[in-house]
Formats: sequence, structure tokens, C-alpha cells
Amino acid sequence: MRTRDVLVTERAGVARSVAVGPHRMVADEPVPVGGDAGPNPFELVLAGLGTCTSMTLRMYADRHAWPLRDVRVRLRFDGPAVVREISLDGDLDDGRRQRLMSVAERCPVHRLLSASVPITTVPAGHTADPADLGVK
Repeated sequence: MRTRDVLVTERAGVARSVAVGPHRMVADEPVPVGGDAGPNPFELVLAGLGTCTSMTLRMYADRHAWPLRDVRVRLRFDGPAVVREISLDGDLDDGRRQRLMSVAERCPVHRLLSASVPITTVPAGHTADPADLGVK
């Protein structure tokens, strides 16, 4: 998996500027903790899962020339779990719908969030030892 670096810098209060390559966005907390200038960190995680799910389903359907017109993914936290509702619009038989729902389970962000992912924290300017990251 190749991604660009994500840089998070401070703004006013708890709001943060987020830069991903040339793209910019704001993350914040809702009032009264923050100013609600952007999604909160949990919403950003859900957005990542939703976009990855939708993209994965679109690519799969296009590769097989299936008549999928639209994919909508609605996500929410329900206790410690994520609930992901997927709406598939198109002239799809039950077998294709079931297959697409199965494919959703294999989107890369779903796999990442479902696994125990090691996170190594290092001071700026330090390159992590590959052994610390579980790389052989």
C-alpha cells in the first residue's frame, strides 16, 4: 500500500489543518469542545472506510461490466463497533448483490481496521528501525 505523507498542524483551539499531498482539509471537534470547523477524527476514520468501500465496489463492478449505477455507504459508530450500511443501485440480481457485499469485506481500509495494526511513534527526524515496524 502506497500513501502520501499526512501532515497535521495546529490551528485555533483543537482545530487542525490536515495536508495530504496537495489536498487540504480541517479537522475539529463539535461545539462546545471545538468550533465544528470540520469532521472529528472518528468521522475521518469512517470517511476513509466509506470511500474505500465505495471505490472497491465500483472498481469490481466496472471490471465485470455489471450494471451498478450508484454506491452509497453510510457509517456510524455503535458502541465499540462500526456499522456500515451499503446501498447498491442498479439492475443487479441477488447473486451479484451478495458478491458485492462480500467484496466490501475485503476493501483495504476494512482489512486495516479489522486487523491489529502496530503503530510506532518516533520523534521527528528519527527513522524507525524496520524491525520496530515488524518488517523483515
